[in-house]
Amino acid sequence: MSAFGRAPFDSAAASDAAYASVRNKAFPQDIFRAPELRWAVIGCGVVANQMAQTLALAGRHLSGVANRTYEKALAFAERYGVERVYRTFDDLYADPDVDAVYITTPHNTHIAFLRRALAAGKHVLCEKSITLNAAELAEARELAAAHGVVLMDATTILHMPLYTKLLDRARAGEFGPLNLAQVNFGSYKEYGDLTNRFYNPQLAGGAMLDIGVYALSIARLFMTSAPTEVVSLANRAQTGVDETSGFVCRNAEGQIGVFSLSLHSKQPKRAMLSFDRCYIEVDAYPRADRALITWTDDGHREVVEVGEEGYALVYEVADLEAAVAGDEHAAGLIDIAADVMDLMTRLRYDWGVYYPEEADVARAAGVAVAGEDR
Repeated sequence: MSAFGRAPFDSAAASDAAYASVRNKAFPQDIFRAPELRWAVIGCGVVANQMAQTLALAGRHLSGVANRTYEKALAFAERYGVERVYRTFDDLYADPDVDAVYITTPHNTHIAFLRRALAAGKHVLCEKSITLNAAELAEARELAAAHGVVLMDATTILHMPLYTKLLDRARAGEFGPLNLAQVNFGSYKEYGDLTNRFYNPQLAGGAMLDIGVYALSIARLFMTSAPTEVVSLANRAQTGVDETSGFVCRNAEGQIGVFSLSLHSKQPKRAMLSFDRCYIEVDAYPRADRALITWTDDGHREVVEVGEEGYALVYEVADLEAAVAGDEHAAGLIDIAADVMDLMTRLRYDWGVYYPEEADVARAAGVAVAGEDR
């Protein structure tokens, strides 16, 4: 059981349970704080389904859907009452009745969709990992700036109200300075079929882009500045992608982050943030809605509950709409995402993990691409 009495779930079961917990509740009136945009989704997988389901709780529906397989897009539209089904992605980009696009496809396809959507003047919310590497994210940010649109990373940690509340208290000085962040994330994915997305370099597999993005995001969110020093060790799967790793990073303020990741060893999704005056524990932290604070002076404990896990994707939509309306905090979340991407790229390259799309960079470093003979 977790610190809050919850049994551990796998991610799919946890998402289903979270959605079920809010399905019959009145939708909160304070989530959306900006004018509504007209949304289309690219991809019809698990995340796209979750988005359509949770938006429906707010009485909203997607305006359009595009997918590599048109028949799947038709079925998705019928299930969720989506108005438009596009035969091509270009048809979506050209539609003046779509303001924003949510990209839910595999990591290594993101940059191609980002280039076209941003250049077409669409605001974009992009599923994690937002790009393969730091160079791609820098390119996407330049495109967004050039076309006057908002680009936002959909990593849930950046959008959960729990962290907004805790961050406000931290910045007000209530906790004292952050000294240490310890973050774990471990899943158990069988080796059987190594063509699945977790181990397949052709789908940008590996622990870092799939789960490391969460671990680094929660630490960076509370750190004063981005880490500049990193030491690490990693094991690679037989496909060449990173499987298990441990790393430590430190920023200019001396704040240290300690991380462990694995795709083949189950461990708690647990974050601990240690400040001068307290430490904060968060279980199942990617979509958490509660945290436990233990105060240093007398050991008393405080439970903080903010938001609802089941609305995780709605919070993302609300933040992008707020950023479009001029909310500086929401717009600034991409800076945190960029710092995280810089670290993920640096660590992968230190381990010699390069994807096929990064072949030129790998050759320059004298390293084989993931999946090739080492």
